[in-house]
Amino acid sequence: MNGTLLAALAVSLALTLALETGLFLLVGKRDKKDLLLVVMVNLLTNPVVVLAYWLAVVRAGWNSILVAAPLEIIAVLLEGWYYKKYGRNFKRPYLFSLAANAFSYFAGVLIQYSFSA
Repeated sequence: MNGTLLAALAVSLALTLALETGLFLLVGKRDKKDLLLVVMVNLLTNPVVVLAYWLAVVRAGWNSILVAAPLEIIAVLLEGWYYKKYGRNFKRPYLFSLAANAFSYFAGVLIQYSFSA
């Protein structure tokens, strides 16, 4: 792994954790075990999604939208399943997963755009 990939993995994970735990708190959730679950789920999914994206788009030159869409759908479904199975106070776990992932994804796009402009 080169330094660029490691930096991308680290920055993406840090931003995702900050944004999704922030959203967790913003929507009024306070259960510490559910907060830990949000962190753990993102530790499992984010590096895999970022690595797969990096390999497919940066290394192989595939279309970024065609790669990102299925990866994000898989992440939403997997995270939603974890929230449903292990969460204590997720009334709509898949909706929370979708909202959290959409929020962090589009915030990341905006941040990336602002640095490239």
